[in-house]
Parts: sequence; C-alpha cells; structure tokens
Amino acid sequence: MERTNEIYKVTLIGSIVNVVLLICKFTAGILGNSAAMIADAVHSLSDFVTDVVVLVFVHLSSKPTDKSHDYGHGKFETLALTIIGLALLSVAVGIVYSGVIHIISWFNGENLESPGMLAFWAALLSIVLKEAVYRYSMMKARKLQSQAVEANAWHHRSDALSSIGTAVGIGGAILLGQRWTVLDPIASIIVGIFIIKVAIDLLRNGIGDLMEQSLPDSVESDILEAVASLPGVDEPHDLRTRRIGNHYAIELHILMDGNITLNEAHDKASEVEQLLRDRYGEHTHVAVHVEPKQTEGKTS
Repeated sequence: MERTNEIYKVTLIGSIVNVVLLICKFTAGILGNSAAMIADAVHSLSDFVTDVVVLVFVHLSSKPTDKSHDYGHGKFETLALTIIGLALLSVAVGIVYSGVIHIISWFNGENLESPGMLAFWAALLSIVLKEAVYRYSMMKARKLQSQAVEANAWHHRSDALSSIGTAVGIGGAILLGQRWTVLDPIASIIVGIFIIKVAIDLLRNGIGDLMEQSLPDSVESDILEAVASLPGVDEPHDLRTRRIGNHYAIELHILMDGNITLNEAHDKASEVEQLLRDRYGEHTHVAVHVEPKQTEGKTS
C-alpha cells in the first residue's frame, strides 16, 4: 500500500504541473500565434491523460492475488505502460502532420504568422518545470521499481525536449523576422519525430512484457550463476523467466544428489527460492523443479 501511495503522490505532482502548463501553453500558442506551441500544448494534454491512466492502472495492479489472478494483477501496470506509449505515438504523429501542413502552406506562398514572445516564455517555463518533474519521477520510479512511473517520467522528459525544440523554433522565427517564420513548424516536426522514437521504445517494452518476453540475457545469466553457487545444487537449467508488472517470475530445474531425503531436497529447493527472492524482491515468483543427478551410469 505504501508503494501505491508513493506512485499516486508522484503522479499527482506531475498532473498538477501538466494542468498548469496545459493552460499556459494553449493560451500562449493562441495569443502568440505559434503552431509549435499549440503542438506542445497538445503534448501536455496527452501527459495529463496518461497521468490519469497511471492512477487507474496502478490502483488495479496493487490488488493482491485472488481466485482469478493467481499471479496477482501486476500486468495492469505493464498495460498502462503500453497505453502511454500508444498515446504518445498518436500525439507525435499529429504534431508531425500539423507541421508538414504548415510547411507546405509556406512553400505555396502563404505567410505564416510570426510567433510572439508570450509563446517563447511559455516554452522556457515548460522546459524548467518538465525537466524538474522528469528527474523527480525517474528517481521515484527506480526506488519503487515501477514501469508505469518510469514511462510517465519519460513522457515528462519528452515534453521538456519538445519545449526546447519549440523554444528554438519560436525564438528563431522571432529574431530572424517574417522570412523565417517557417522555423516554427519545422521545430514542431523535429519535436514530433523525437517523441515518436520515445513512444516506440515504450511500446516495445510494454508489448514485450505483455507477450511474456523473457528477462534480459544478463539477468538470466545472473540467476543461473547465483543458483549454481549454492552448495549441493548442480547444473541449473531449463530456465524460464518473464515479468509480472514490476516483479519477476522465475522457473528452473536443478540437479541434486538422488540419495538425500525428500526433506533435504525440499529444504534446498526452498533455499534456492529464498536466494532469488532476496536478490530480486520479496514478491518474485519462483518455481524450482528438483531432479536427481545421474549416478553409476543410470539416467534420472
């Protein structure tokens, strides 16, 4: 429950910042005649929506195991990660499309309105606030081992970088005059392309976990080495791993002396389970299958 409350706190702080920036950006984009700032405002709107997604799905993922969910509800947090990636991707595509339309209009001789200083100052405010929220959220995500909070942190960082591009485009359009107003939509396209990359990375991780993707090779190697280091345990093999929300699920086979008692084999298997839980978290799901070692030419 404490972990869930901490996630709520982090997300609510981000939500407050997003609402403030959402109002400032839309106002500055409209009054300051900036397509890049309006695109940035849409990005902030998507941030607010994903904050709501995180709050809802983290609440669901924190529920304990029950009759219909023997492995708990951790996948809801992974689902939130995937939804955030989809939201980010759709926003980015919209930003790029809008920028392209403005540039085509400019090439066709249409005069683009020069953005005002209000839009420029709003971009600078966004950079400062969103970078601060990113650093705070990422620190908490690592401490809480939360995929959803980490995804949301990257959403904040992408907004900060988006605002940097917006500030450069708006500033260039203001300083260089009417001839260079096209820098504003160009900046919005660059921002959109960057956001697309972030969204694809989030989707790759989220969909991978939902499709029962194995843990990284480095983690699996670490698991095998740790288990093999226990006295009386030989040749850990048939390792199967996956993520369940912010927890690991580990299943493996081990070889042990076939002449020991059932109680001794059980105690050693429990020792393996505890070793892995100590290493990867109390809620790690561990299943150990014990096989007798081959002796005197006989097969197990």
